[in-house]
Amino acid sequence: MINFVKLILCILLLQIIGLVGATFTVPKVLTWYTIIEKPSFNPPSSVFGPTWTILYILMGVALFLIWKSEHPMMKKAIAVFGLQVFLNALWSPAFFGLESPLMGLIIIVPLWISILVCIKIFFPIQKWASILMIPYFLWVSFATVLNASIWYLN
Repeated sequence: MINFVKLILCILLLQIIGLVGATFTVPKVLTWYTIIEKPSFNPPSSVFGPTWTILYILMGVALFLIWKSEHPMMKKAIAVFGLQVFLNALWSPAFFGLESPLMGLIIIVPLWISILVCIKIFFPIQKWASILMIPYFLWVSFATVLNASIWYLN
């Protein structure tokens, strides 16, 4: 029962962080984002919400697996996870809130690196936690290219 509560807490925490980011994103997607130049591979806006919801669930499960591991590196792994979540939370206010693709790019590059570090540090602790972070890494890799392209075009 305790593990189930921890799992739900981890997933809810990540979903709340996602909702905070959405408060900066949604209004700008309907205004500023519609008028800036975007590359041809820019996905429709309707893709982002469901994608992030799924990614935050996977991240929450990964956090839970690390938290319950009792591995000697658990605290370090959670600290790295916390860093990447913090950078993730900064990206929407930077890119959308400030309407600044450059600030978004400045934040998303260290975010990308910190996710990669998470995947690496999670693996010896709990292989599945590491694997669950891979879709997030791939999405942020795509988002980095998209962010850089938007910055370049504008």
